[in-house]
Amino acid sequence: MVKIRLTRMGSKKNPFYRIVATDSRKARDGMYIEQIGYYNPKTEPAEVKIDAEIAKKWLATGAQPTDTVRNLLRKEGIL
Repeated sequence: MVKIRLTRMGSKKNPFYRIVATDSRKARDGMYIEQIGYYNPKTEPAEVKIDAEIAKKWLATGAQPTDTVRNLLRKEGIL
């Protein structure tokens, strides 16, 4: 099953996240199929960049977004 979820990047105490499509059985920071965008909660306001075309393609093929990613997609107007 494919999930759309966050992968943690960045240094200690300074995280940012990539939004990726990955197999649900893989580790959180493991290999992923495709990068969809990124999310930086440390900036004010939080910086979100999502490639809408790629996100819609994965959602159409049955990928399930996690709760956090679903909220980010709603804010960007993709869901």
